[in-house]
Amino acid sequence: MSKPLSRETSAELQALMKRGFAALSNGRFEEAGDCCQQALKIQPDLVQAHFLVGLVGLEAKDRATAFSAFQSVVRLDKDHAAAWAQLARMYMSEGQVNKADAALRETQRIRPTDPIVLDLIGMTLSQMGEYGVAKAFFARANTSRPNHPPYMLNLANNLVYHGDTETADVIFHDVIRLLPDSPQAHWALAGSTKAENGEHIDQMRALAAKHDNNPRARAFYLYGIGKECEDLKRWDEAFEAFSAGAAARRETVEYDEAGEQAMFDYLQENYTREWFDELPEGSPNPSPIFVLGQPRTGTTLVERIIAAHSQVHSAGELQQFGLALRRLSGYRNPKRFTRELFELAQAADPKKIGNMYLQTSKRMAGDAPRFVDKLPQNYLMIPLILKALPNAKIVHLVRNPMDACFASFKQLFADAYLHSYQQGEMARHHARYRKLMDVWRERFPGRFFDISYEETAADLEPNARALMDYLELPWEDACLEFHKQDAAVSTASAVQVREPAHTRSIGRWKKYESGLQEMQEELHKAGISIE
Repeated sequence: MSKPLSRETSAELQALMKRGFAALSNGRFEEAGDCCQQALKIQPDLVQAHFLVGLVGLEAKDRATAFSAFQSVVRLDKDHAAAWAQLARMYMSEGQVNKADAALRETQRIRPTDPIVLDLIGMTLSQMGEYGVAKAFFARANTSRPNHPPYMLNLANNLVYHGDTETADVIFHDVIRLLPDSPQAHWALAGSTKAENGEHIDQMRALAAKHDNNPRARAFYLYGIGKECEDLKRWDEAFEAFSAGAAARRETVEYDEAGEQAMFDYLQENYTREWFDELPEGSPNPSPIFVLGQPRTGTTLVERIIAAHSQVHSAGELQQFGLALRRLSGYRNPKRFTRELFELAQAADPKKIGNMYLQTSKRMAGDAPRFVDKLPQNYLMIPLILKALPNAKIVHLVRNPMDACFASFKQLFADAYLHSYQQGEMARHHARYRKLMDVWRERFPGRFFDISYEETAADLEPNARALMDYLELPWEDACLEFHKQDAAVSTASAVQVREPAHTRSIGRWKKYESGLQEMQEELHKAGISIE
């Protein structure tokens, strides 16, 4: 137990914590971290300081530090509800569903009506794919503390996932009324509705100009401007905004292209047919259906077609297969996919991988006989999936390379697809991906199903029927009315998949052709036809 502190020392600690939390809320993470260090030197068991360390760690993408800090908090104060809630989110992101559930129970035991806790529970349930239950918690958080923009944004985003853009837009406008300079609210509003005039564009331009030293905020505004200019067919302005937004976003991420190249080279050189044939078979469970490829290529469209079938549940974009690899191989690197991961994964037991994937996905997999996992990046792991789950089905989306590359380039992602924010990097990544898929196709013929986005959008029924035949599912007419599903969609396509299949996005890149020379040239260098 710590010795009692003098009044002066207590006041100093309170001042440090006040300054630290203020720095965190204003994006000054280094200053917030310094405040923590100073406070912990004075009082090593100061719960508030450990909690702030955890929050700073989350912002800095230092998961190990954040996890350790929140664990320290609950050791020092077992009734710290917010720390338990943060641990629940982190456990969930690591695929440890049972531990996440246990942490949530602690959270609800301690402070079942606290709006902070309710909001964090909602976010954790969203990670679990339980968007309907999450909506109730977000709503309760907003009732407990009305007019609080972070809680309002979480509720509004959830409503967008459920297709209720009308109510969501009202909330986005309310957030902007309360907090006029909210980059996330302006961007979300731009994404959820189709612009009818340039009024909001002008607002966002004025706000973006205020954030020269904050590329993260500027990126939100610029992508929002780009989307609304595109709505209004102001193509030149849209391209200017998307390009500036991508440049701003690129300032905030660390993309290791050489490391990515090394990973792709290793996969091609070592995940051979000979290696594959020597391994024992994994779990025979036929439940999973993997929909994969590149983002923005129609993966959500195809997933919705499949999930419209009565025998299939949509589990969303699961991280569970990669998590199973990381846990069973002893991989500790915070980067999700690296050469090191695939080096270690080659020695992992396929049956254990398959069983762990099924176990950790159980909460999200639903009660139907089959479920869809539509994480695009699973294409990296096709040989491991085929060996760990030999009866699983794999559906690969194919799309025109320029449409695919540009669709990613003009999309502001969360923490994935770091190659998307510079034309050359985007194109070179796409070339590596296509080459790898050619290798998998040659080594594992007939083990996955290629489906064209363009052909499916233009002529839905024959392509949907061919897809169901591959999946060995009896035909149901509901698959043609995928857009009528009530299930939540949390991807960038959440709005688009609420309408019937259309061809408006096919060839969209040609509207911007003159500005996409670098992207075209890199694809040409790789021998990829853009037609």
